[in-house]
Amino acid sequence: MKTESPTQSTRQHILDVGYKLIVAKGFSCVGLSQLLQAAEVPKGSFYHYFKSKEQFGEALIQGYFEGYKTELDSLFGNTSLSGYERLMTYWQRWLTAQTQGCIDQKCLVVKLSAEVADLSEAMRLALLKGSADVIQRLTDCITAGIEDASIAERDPQSTAEMLYHMWLGASLMNKLGHSSDALDRAIQTTQSVLQPKPTA
Repeated sequence: MKTESPTQSTRQHILDVGYKLIVAKGFSCVGLSQLLQAAEVPKGSFYHYFKSKEQFGEALIQGYFEGYKTELDSLFGNTSLSGYERLMTYWQRWLTAQTQGCIDQKCLVVKLSAEVADLSEAMRLALLKGSADVIQRLTDCITAGIEDASIAERDPQSTAEMLYHMWLGASLMNKLGHSSDALDRAIQTTQSVLQPKPTA
């Protein structure tokens, strides 16, 4: 079994601690000294792995999406479920994660999307690329659902984009209103969009 080197382990430890701090407080509100204190590493160690806080944020986002895409590939690769069942499992997990108070890094994209869009070009592009990769996986799963007749025939790419954007918006409204109403409507709309219309 492959084990991490001390260098990889320290770098990952800084990122893991950073996930929790930034999800809780936001990127701008977490100072470098606070991160170093929480991770119990000296400033020199941080700059050994990251040239700046912005580069740290970029690595944080990239690492988040790598783990997220692995989870998606596992779910969407489960051919014992129909395309519709796989997609609704995904959205139900999203709803549960948001309404449970954004445990750990489950809300990183929702937390950072609005905050860093004008703050850091590198972080904005990392978020954009990661989101595009997720949308592509949703597109592929919608295509599979159309092929197995569990999903209504519609353009997979535009449907995936519309649903993903709707869920991001609903998640932001959930945070603003401390209510799951927007997410509950999102899952109802998702079901309506994806389910094939009954034949006469």
